[in-house]
Amino acid sequence: MSSWRTVDIVVAAAIAVAFGVVFWAWNLAWAAATPVFVALPPAQYLLYGVWLVPAILGMLVVRKPGAALFTELVAASVSALIGSQWGLDTLVSGALQGGAAELVFLAGRYRSFGLVTAALAAAASALAAWIHDMSLYFPELAFGDQLLFLPFMVVSAAVMAGAGGWLLWRALVQAGALGAFSASREQTRV
Repeated sequence: MSSWRTVDIVVAAAIAVAFGVVFWAWNLAWAAATPVFVALPPAQYLLYGVWLVPAILGMLVVRKPGAALFTELVAASVSALIGSQWGLDTLVSGALQGGAAELVFLAGRYRSFGLVTAALAAAASALAAWIHDMSLYFPELAFGDQLLFLPFMVVSAAVMAGAGGWLLWRALVQAGALGAFSASREQTRV
């Protein structure tokens, strides 16, 4: 059950590569949107959840230990190779984000893959991202000011990565694209 098959690796990598390209585009959108949030910079973090989707979607599809970490880290690697403005720190972010999501699935003993679990895993990923980002990019802010970013990140993660990843998984199942996975035999209702 926990050993990876070739199809698991290939599909997780395909999800990751696709999202690595999405990350590159999202990095550009993030930079372009920055002036819109000048009055309340933490609100820009409502856009953060897109960077967390591969960890959730990868796990929902593959359902094997390490899938969230693998998918997020490979997506971050592709983004860094294409040219992320955050350079090699993108890899650190990917590892932390994927690892945090992985912990939630581990807590459920890799048996819980519903919408609530997906949202919780995404929120955990956002918490790890917040710890990383605040210490690296906003160390001059008082802790209270750093805390202002957290609800925006968690909401974005739960909606975009949690619910969005779950809906993407459901659409893939309904399209018949996941026939090689046990995830395809589940009911796709909420």
